[in-house]
Amino acid sequence: MSGRQRAKTVVRLEEARQSTPTQRAPTPPVEPDPLYGVVLLKTAMELKRRQDGTVEDILRGVLARMRIPEAEFFAYLEQQGGLLQALGMRGR
Repeated sequence: MSGRQRAKTVVRLEEARQSTPTQRAPTPPVEPDPLYGVVLLKTAMELKRRQDGTVEDILRGVLARMRIPEAEFFAYLEQQGGLLQALGMRGR
């Protein structure tokens, strides 16, 4: 060591800015069940096989057969906004 001191860098952190409140409070994140992907796959297969019925009816049937609570699955889909749009269920 040569006895020299390094210049100290002082960094000032900005305080967190408060965002403007939105229309509704964000929903707490839903822990994705590993079976949610299976539900989507089975729904896609049913949609390809059957031409009758709506996407929501077929999805509800798949959820009932797999014994997955609809409320939890739809909360997961709500977080994944692109999935709702892809399924054509945006206005839900």
